[in-house]
Amino acid sequence: MKNPVPPRAPQKETRLEKHGDVRIDPYFWLRDKENPETMKYLEAENKYYEQILAPLKKTREKLFKEMKSRIREDDSTPPAPWGEFEYYNKFKKGQQYALHCRRPRAGARKKEQVLLDENQLAKGKKYFSLGTFSVSPRQDLIAYSVDFDGSEKYTLRFHDIARKKDFDARIPNTSGSVVWANDNQTVFYCIQDEKQRPYRVYRHKIGQPSSEDELIFEEKSPEFFLGLSKSSSDQYIFIGTHAKTSSEVLYIHADHPALPPKLIEARAAELEYDVEHHGDFFYIHTNEGGATNFKISRAPVDQPGRAHWKPFWAEKKKILLTGMLPFKNWFVLFERENANPQIRVVSMPGKKAHLVKFNEPIYSAGPDTNLEYDTDVLRVHYSSMVQPTTVYDYNMKSRRKTVRKEQKVPGYKAAKYKCERLWVKGHDGAKIPLSVVYKKGLRKNGQAPMYISAYGSYGSSRPTTFSSLRLSLLDRGFAYAIAHIRGGQEMGRQWYEDGKFLKKKNTFHDLISCAEFLVKKKWTNPARIAVAGGSAGGMLMGAIMNMRPDLFKVVAAHVPFVDVLNTMLDDTLPLTPMEYNEWGNPNDKTYYDYIKSYSPYDNVRTQEYPHLLVTAGISDPRVTYWEPAKWVNRLRELKTDSNLIVFKTNMGGGHFGASGRFEILKEYADEFAYILWLMGIKG
Repeated sequence: MKNPVPPRAPQKETRLEKHGDVRIDPYFWLRDKENPETMKYLEAENKYYEQILAPLKKTREKLFKEMKSRIREDDSTPPAPWGEFEYYNKFKKGQQYALHCRRPRAGARKKEQVLLDENQLAKGKKYFSLGTFSVSPRQDLIAYSVDFDGSEKYTLRFHDIARKKDFDARIPNTSGSVVWANDNQTVFYCIQDEKQRPYRVYRHKIGQPSSEDELIFEEKSPEFFLGLSKSSSDQYIFIGTHAKTSSEVLYIHADHPALPPKLIEARAAELEYDVEHHGDFFYIHTNEGGATNFKISRAPVDQPGRAHWKPFWAEKKKILLTGMLPFKNWFVLFERENANPQIRVVSMPGKKAHLVKFNEPIYSAGPDTNLEYDTDVLRVHYSSMVQPTTVYDYNMKSRRKTVRKEQKVPGYKAAKYKCERLWVKGHDGAKIPLSVVYKKGLRKNGQAPMYISAYGSYGSSRPTTFSSLRLSLLDRGFAYAIAHIRGGQEMGRQWYEDGKFLKKKNTFHDLISCAEFLVKKKWTNPARIAVAGGSAGGMLMGAIMNMRPDLFKVVAAHVPFVDVLNTMLDDTLPLTPMEYNEWGNPNDKTYYDYIKSYSPYDNVRTQEYPHLLVTAGISDPRVTYWEPAKWVNRLRELKTDSNLIVFKTNMGGGHFGASGRFEILKEYADEFAYILWLMGIKG
């Protein structure tokens, strides 16, 4: 049966000029969401998507049922203690969203309270996302926020637990960043500007109308965005304002919320820092003084400025210090070395340190829910590519782990699978970590199908966690690889620096090197490789398709950031000014020329391309829908092959796809069914 003809958006040439360089963009008009032609085109693409995937209905349904069957529908998180209560989330069979619950900490009869039911909030909505859920210090009130369209514009609400009723105040356009003061009545929150940049902090009194809220801080620089946090000690509230390479933190004593915020240290170029509190000191996690992999300094609370920063924990040249968590008698450091995370426990005040030990050579671990400060117990989560998640209580004094929760995956036996850490030589000699998982018995004869996942931007390290979803590929003979390419921080901060600005192409070369390595070592061959990435990882997909279209059979690009040059030249778009410190500012000709040389949309050329699956979200504030829409049209216009391109826009969602724990499975089922079909593998 012949495939239907794919839709094509009309060409309406727009002339774009910068630095004397003229570009003609025939699809620029698609950014006009109010144009009926735009919606008509997107709806035609969605119809075509369903037409192409219609013959795969049974495979899609089978994959969905498989994925759903591996989820315990009546699951819950392990209760986390805080004062008289312990808090947890749970799911009921058949329900898409979580219930936020608590029960008394002590006593034989533990009566459960449902504090918030996301299913009730989501009822009748196409999309639902909970932004924040924060219980007040006296544990009688809740601040929570909701988003019903995927735009990430959250409406903040307040709830009285005893009365089981919301207060009247509803504050729109918040960022999801909320902190309680210790008086149990004052709440600090952030709102967003017209570009969805969190830029103002307000103080709200419970029971009062939001019109009376007081503005206490405004960030006027378009490259900085705000966030709120509270110290682990509960004594201080921090207002953090951050750009990509610069920070500034202010503080308010949580017992005195009416006082104005005070500055820790004024922002400076290339100075990054964040702050915690312990005893009489602020602890500063910073790159100050050229500490590329970060260090921790401390300063007296009454003299917090840089002039008073004294060493607490020195930088380690081969270990990236990613964060810190103070307790009354302990200081926990989170690190990364050789692509693996580490948790280091430091006793206070003696500074005797030890690492939390894990058994596997490749794993993922980090802090779980830790609500109490005066405790010897650190709650952590752990998993690997073959071991489902386990939540431990780690006694920092005895160094013993107690299992609080083991993820149960129906039908799964870890002994049937194996993971390996491979090291790939990059185009310039760099050693690139590559993590691979597969079912035992896989033959390395060059014929096995391979799924490669990668990201490589913003210093985001790809964790080697367990996923029950990928079992649908592994059980059909696939190996699944995670490429830890430059632009992330798996190998330290310099790994990130070497994959941004005028070194961004290292990210693309690294992924190509990983794919070539897997072919050379007989793991697979180009006709058996599927590769996937989303957002900035979608830009990566577009770049490697232009550079090496022969190396991949199928590409999945989710909400792909592919129109890089146009987006970075438009400072009216959400987030653009903040992105200058990631990609560079193309108003500078040096950056303009470099971005133009790799921007996927600008580099589509007359050649063959792999099969492609593309997704977008109509309300996505991070990667606007028109970027993939334009890219798809240019590819169809110029490519010389008959390979398929399918493109679906979620007309009721944003950047993160479908909401609901089961609905999202349908998107994975579609992608996997498409890949299996094109590789000729039985679904």
